[in-house]
Amino acid sequence: MRAILYRSYGPPDVLAMASVRRPAPKADEVLVRIHATSVTTADCRARSLDMPSGFGLLGRLMFGLKRPRRAVLGAEFAGIVEAVGARVDFFAPGDRVFAFPGAAFGGYADYAVISQSAAIALAPDTMALDEAVALSFGGATALDFLRGKGRIAPGDRVLIVGASGSVGSAAVQLARAFGAHVTATASPGKLAMVRGLGAEAVIDHTIEDPARARETYDIILDTSGTATYARYGASLKPGGRLLLAAADLWQILGALAARKTGGRKAIAGYAPERAEDLRFLADLATRGRFRPFVDRRFPLARAADAHRYFESALRSGNVVLTVDPA
Repeated sequence: MRAILYRSYGPPDVLAMASVRRPAPKADEVLVRIHATSVTTADCRARSLDMPSGFGLLGRLMFGLKRPRRAVLGAEFAGIVEAVGARVDFFAPGDRVFAFPGAAFGGYADYAVISQSAAIALAPDTMALDEAVALSFGGATALDFLRGKGRIAPGDRVLIVGASGSVGSAAVQLARAFGAHVTATASPGKLAMVRGLGAEAVIDHTIEDPARARETYDIILDTSGTATYARYGASLKPGGRLLLAAADLWQILGALAARKTGGRKAIAGYAPERAEDLRFLADLATRGRFRPFVDRRFPLARAADAHRYFESALRSGNVVLTVDPA
């Protein structure tokens, strides 16, 4: 089968098409014929080893000290179940599925295997696979921070810093689905896109500092890696939560060490891959409450171009790689 491999860390040009052996499912695994995968922050960090400050060694330990431990990227994929192992009872050949292997990767190929107990779910019937593929990374990350870490509730006032990316664009829609009032920040060319996703107020961060707004919030979710508690703490209501979905080590340590009053909190961490979250997102999508914003689609063979575009200032939302039959 075809796969996009990378044998060394570096710029997008390290990605190259190659022929590799098709995987065979183990007893508890599902073999998926991939129709679409994507470019995510996880893929780009693993490819380049460009980690947030303070996490360089952790990145090498996770992805490989001297060279990549897993040669095939792809933190999310969607496709049709081709075959199942002897003990699989949740899925059957022909099922339309989407999966979120996360740092296990594997999506940049014609086929991938994943355990039936991992983050895999039936894709919404209302959505093409090259759109459903983008439900998981941004959606699951936003869901974990808003619902899990942030305990979002109807009527909350939420500020999303960096609302035009894959996580931010999902967070706008999910916060609205939970009944929150959403203010979102973006650059000038992306304000209309963010407003179209459901943000009730938008802030052009190039001319207005959202941390100095008169409004105060129950939740501030930062997806941009620019927020600190020292800067945004005064914008939190008593009991408010600053959620750091993207932060370097020093931001996290600063948030932990900061003097907080009124029950305010700063919360960092990572979003685990959970099948129940994928099912929740699929249900929202079926009911028309969540639709991942897909900016551009590239064929798998142009994965390097897709990575370059993803890392450019032009990109909004998600970048999808389509996988045509070999």
